[in-house]
Amino acid sequence: MKSKYDLIRDIILRNIPGVGNYQTSIPGVRIVRRNEPTEFLKCFYNPSCILVLQGLKQMLYGEENIFYGQGQYVVSCTDIPVSSRVVEASFDKPFVVLILELDSNLISNLILETKLSIAANESDEKALAISYTDDEILDAFYRLTQLLEKPSKEQQIMSPIIIKEIYYRLLTGHLGYQLYSINIKGTRSNQIAEAISILKEKYSQKLNMDDIAHMVNMAPSSFYRNFKKVTQVSPLQYQKQLKLNEAQRLLLTGKYDAATAAYEVGYESPTQFSREYKKMFGNPPKTDIKKLAIV
Repeated sequence: MKSKYDLIRDIILRNIPGVGNYQTSIPGVRIVRRNEPTEFLKCFYNPSCILVLQGLKQMLYGEENIFYGQGQYVVSCTDIPVSSRVVEASFDKPFVVLILELDSNLISNLILETKLSIAANESDEKALAISYTDDEILDAFYRLTQLLEKPSKEQQIMSPIIIKEIYYRLLTGHLGYQLYSINIKGTRSNQIAEAISILKEKYSQKLNMDDIAHMVNMAPSSFYRNFKKVTQVSPLQYQKQLKLNEAQRLLLTGKYDAATAAYEVGYESPTQFSREYKKMFGNPPKTDIKKLAIV
């Protein structure tokens, strides 16, 4: 008898043409398939729950070197910079994950509706964590995946109900405090999440991080300390990674060269941009884009 991991995987593989990243017919639900190991890629994990169905992945998050595979799920509570690669994948046993994007407004409303209260734990202040999947979470994801092969009307009616259930299971599960604290007003994690929203909106501008701290009602010293606790990088490093990731996205469109992308994301010197780009991605912009275009 097949496990629910295998049943979910089989539904997914029936509904995608091959290797790639796919947005499904259910809003906020995405699929990733890889048929071979990959090199490390620097990126941001957006607010999401990632359920691993097959294969193995390695992630560098701050000073942590983390491996995760089938039987585990990842919760990223806000936009977190990481470096990751697929370790185990083949044509016969591809790396497959199901990704549910997290809606902070819906989660906040659910916390208020259910009057949930989760005790604080200092060790749980990081905004990205991994746990083993329990039966309740796995069953809810199985029912959500089954909807991919149902009529669109049924998807529209049932998917919000099941997604709400998944949010509840996540909040009451092993990683509940991370998700709870970042979506409740007044917590340090929520203040850092507000700061991240400001940085994302103004990433191309010259910013004084002390001003950002005051905007989210934190003393600068507390802001810097807690920002690094949540994201594992400093606010300035975070802004730089936002700039460089956006520049990479612009370059991949084919409408920008290195100089125009540099100016677009707020660099005054294309030379400095190219130097920092190479330091982050391992190759100069032109070489990196050629390499990514082949993948």
